[in-house]
Amino acid sequence: MALRSLVDLPAPAKLNLDLRIVGRRADGYHLLVSRMVPIDWCDTLHVERRDDGVIARHDLGDPLPVDDLCLRAARALRSAAGNPDLGTDISIEKRIPSGAGLGGGSSDAATVLLALARLWSLDVPLDRLLVLGATLGADVPFFLGDGPALVKGIGDASTPMPHAPATFAVVKPPPGLETRAVFAAAAARIAGFSEGGAQARPDENSEPKPTDPEGGNDLQAAAEELCPDVTRALALLRTAYGTSRMTGSGSAVYARVPNGPRDAVALPPLPPGWQGRVCRSLAAHPLSGWARR
Repeated sequence: MALRSLVDLPAPAKLNLDLRIVGRRADGYHLLVSRMVPIDWCDTLHVERRDDGVIARHDLGDPLPVDDLCLRAARALRSAAGNPDLGTDISIEKRIPSGAGLGGGSSDAATVLLALARLWSLDVPLDRLLVLGATLGADVPFFLGDGPALVKGIGDASTPMPHAPATFAVVKPPPGLETRAVFAAAAARIAGFSEGGAQARPDENSEPKPTDPEGGNDLQAAAEELCPDVTRALALLRTAYGTSRMTGSGSAVYARVPNGPRDAVALPPLPPGWQGRVCRSLAAHPLSGWARR
């Protein structure tokens, strides 16, 4: 009998250990190089099969945008399958904050793709899911992968990389940041870029050094200009742990802290409305291996 539901599916957040803008395509998309790791700050999804062609989302908590990446992922997979009768009910318990650079929406979409490929009994190999995921968002292919990875291009080129277990203090101030605005502000700061032109930096083919645990983030200075709370969050963690870095396009920041019992790591006092967690890196995505190779 075919599966009718999959429950308690994790959709993990990610951290960018570094992020460099290395070029810009003629269509305006920026080319990146970034080392990314999944962490155990997760949303939880429950996905049920419907056979009436209805695709619906049910929010278990704060309301999400009307047409989020999960719904777009389900519709894109159904279109690829060519069966208009395929439907689903997607219930999301949202924990990863939005506008944080943690990839929560992209991770939810990737989990939906993996779950529906099973529920709808689709024989879709991973390489096709990766192509589909790239049309939804730059981080979706990473979350369809196996775990820590070196990501290039517009997020569509990913190579698994070794990453020792690590513990991070992650803090998110109340304001979120709009990705497009941060990239635009960052590109304006980097020499060699011109509006609408295909430009590249001389080091576009170089890779971050794996021995550098807290590399640079080319978006951080622009994010700090747009959102002073990013600067405050960075300073807060730097004072507490001696280091801090923004992830993705922000506004969440993190610091690597010593490994050990989770309850032995105390977050510094946070201002009202701020969110924070002590997180572990994940050696593998919780749904690694779900897609056929």
